[in-house]
Amino acid sequence: MALTDGLLIKVVNILVYATSLGSNIYSVAGPEDMYGHSKTTYITPSYYAFYVWSLIHLLLLGTMVFQFTARGKEIIVDSIGWRFAILGIFNSVYVYFWSRHWYILAFVMSLLVSAAVSQIYYIVKKNHSAREGLGEEAFVHLPFSLYHGWTIVLVVLSAFAAFGVDAHKHHAGIWTKVFVFLAFVFLETTAAAYAFASREGDAAGAAAITWALFAIFIHQTSSKFIHWSALAFFILSLFAILKSLYTTLRGSGNVLHDEERAPLVAGSS
Repeated sequence: MALTDGLLIKVVNILVYATSLGSNIYSVAGPEDMYGHSKTTYITPSYYAFYVWSLIHLLLLGTMVFQFTARGKEIIVDSIGWRFAILGIFNSVYVYFWSRHWYILAFVMSLLVSAAVSQIYYIVKKNHSAREGLGEEAFVHLPFSLYHGWTIVLVVLSAFAAFGVDAHKHHAGIWTKVFVFLAFVFLETTAAAYAFASREGDAAGAAAITWALFAIFIHQTSSKFIHWSALAFFILSLFAILKSLYTTLRGSGNVLHDEERAPLVAGSS
């Protein structure tokens, strides 16, 4: 298969990836760290929670290379198509709105980013669940699982930035605590849904949310209720991931055990 097959989509993907990467680098390394100087709410995590972006973009760099392989072209060009470019554009606009402190617009864009990555995630999981090799696992399934889980976090963070109180100006009232608690419930149950979504689960998507809950626990110290609630839901999410991994490994072991026994059973019958 020629490298030029689907060349237009491949080139556009690379350009959009470079733009999205540049906007995220600028948001952290520019003259104003937008995550460090943005509105602080009672669900804002520690700054290092956003390092998930670095991991996602590192993996997507491999995706840009992987699309030039036969399997990569089948998934990224033929199946995902222009959706990746749309996702990158939405993501860049979201970062721009957030950096300008236009939080309501950023919240709206976070919903569009989540919808765009959900389409890609669905395509990858439904049509390409039979993973063929490390390249497909590392550069297709893993980055979009992390991306999908992380956008769930972004929607919640953006909603509180748009409609919640500023933690530097207001104490956490009863309604703030209620909404934060409900947000924790939503994040934890979503992480558990990722972990037990299928026989193999999706530990990467769950891990992105679990990491955010841990970062929230570390950062939110002004309210003991929010602080310890974040820890409790982090532990629950982590337990779901570990249980999912254990079940997957145990299931794989049972399959291997059955396969090893099969010739002996057949031979004795």
